[in-house]
Parts: sequence; structure tokens; C-alpha cells
Amino acid sequence: MRAAAFATPGGPEVLKVMELPAPQAGPGQVRVRVRAAGVQPFDAAVRGGWLPPYLGEVDFPRIPGNEFAGVVDQVGAGVRGVAAGDEVLGFSRLFAYAEYVVVDAADVAPKPSGVPWEVAGGLTAGVQTAELALDQLGLKEGETLLVHGAAGAVGTAAAQIARTRGVRVIGTAREVNHDHLRELGAEPVVYGEGLADRVRALAPGGVDAALDGAGGHALDVSLELVADPGRVVTLVEHGRAAGLGVQVTRGERTAERLGRYARLYAEGRFAWTVRRTYPLEAAADAHREIETGHGRGKIVLTV
Repeated sequence: MRAAAFATPGGPEVLKVMELPAPQAGPGQVRVRVRAAGVQPFDAAVRGGWLPPYLGEVDFPRIPGNEFAGVVDQVGAGVRGVAAGDEVLGFSRLFAYAEYVVVDAADVAPKPSGVPWEVAGGLTAGVQTAELALDQLGLKEGETLLVHGAAGAVGTAAAQIARTRGVRVIGTAREVNHDHLRELGAEPVVYGEGLADRVRALAPGGVDAALDGAGGHALDVSLELVADPGRVVTLVEHGRAAGLGVQVTRGERTAERLGRYARLYAEGRFAWTVRRTYPLEAAADAHREIETGHGRGKIVLTV
């Protein structure tokens, strides 16, 4: 199979399309012929040489990517409810930047016909992370949430989910994305110097919780505005979190959650923006764009 992989860690240029052995589905697993695979900062960190502790050792060449959509083409022994030919979207630990990926059958959900491949392939990280983070924050109806990086994939999902729970959302983003945030039901503010004062102008009593998708100054502002640091979740400042008393995302991704948001999208009740698609051969360019830290919506590889 073809896969975008790297033989040694490094910058985006180390990602190359290689011919590698195709994986085979074992008991309880399915193999999916990938049509689209989402790109996220997690993948860039893996490409740079980082691996989360739960992965253990992973041989080279390494294939990044942990979200995908495609067609089941192989079903392992003992699998029920999934068959060859099913269109699915799902999640993995790594290995999604490839023509084939093997996962547990419990880690895929049916793809509704109204969901385009590029949307399905990049959906899981945003919606799963957002809902897990909001559940951790324990937001109540009428409270105010500050979302940093609100125009990105997680921010887009978080704003919508919070609004359905009756939570007021203030979102930081570049001015070009402010109309987009308003469409999601969020109140936009420009990030950068003076951010705390701009948020106070909207919420004189402060904010109840914050979801930090930017780090650095944004996290500092969150701690200035939120009375309880335990009601701040950071998606990026894992090294600083414990010392500051803030949370990082916890919990498990589920196919139930993923399938639920796919159905909401198909019904027109959940908005999702794909910023740009790249062919597998241009995975390095996709990583260059994701590492800018700017842009609305999701970047997706087509396979």
C-alpha cells in the first residue's frame, strides 16, 4: 500500500509517500480502505519524534494520523455488525495516512450518506476532544465559556456543543473569522495584547471556564479571568498544566460519540468546515499549514 510516512523524525520534509506492507485484520478488527484522513497538531508532534506514553515503541517508518473515513474491505473473526463494503468513519492510534488502516471494530461508526468523505475523515478529533473537555469543565446553563482558537476544529465543535447546553461562548480568533464564530453562536474577540480587557468588556464579571486551544498568552489570560484554575482545560500546554493547576483532556474516544455528530452533520444540525484538502503525496504541505497555528476548520488528506 501507499502511505505517507517518515523514516527519521524531523520537519515536514521527512514525510514521504512510501510503499509499505498492507496491514491485515485480526480477530475483532476491521480493515478500512481509507478515503480521507484528518490532519492535526498531534500528527506534527509525532512526526517530530514525540510519542505519547501509551503507544510504547513504534517501529520506523512511522505512519502518522489517527482519524479517517473509508470503506471496510476486510473483517476479522468474531466481528458483528460491520461488513465488507460498509462506509465508515473512525479513529486509530496512528497509521491513518495510508491506503489501508486496521482498527478494532468498536472504533468505527457508520458514515451517513449525507456526509462527504473529507468531512467524515476529519471529524473525530474535533468533536471527541471538544465534548470530553466540556464534560470535564462541568459547565452549567447560563455560565460563560472562553474558547481560545475558536475557529479551529476543536473550537468550532466546542462552541456549538456549549451553545446547545445553554452556555454563553466568547471565542478568540482573527477578525477574518469573526462572522464564522457569530454563525456558531459565539461572541468573537481578537486575540493578542489587551485580550483580557476585551473579554472583560463583554463579561465584566469574568468567565466561568476556559478551553485553551492556543497556549502561551491565551492560557495566561484564561488564568487571569477564571477564578478556579481547575475550570481551565488546555489542549496544548501539557507541560505547564500540572504546575498551574489546570486540566488536560481526559477520557476515551467512542464510536457512539463520533457517529452521533456525523448524524447531526447529515441532518444539518452541526456545522463543520474543511479548510483545505491535500492529496496523500502532499502530506508535508499539509503539515506545514497545520503548524502555522492559524486557519478556520480542518485540514484533510485525500487518499
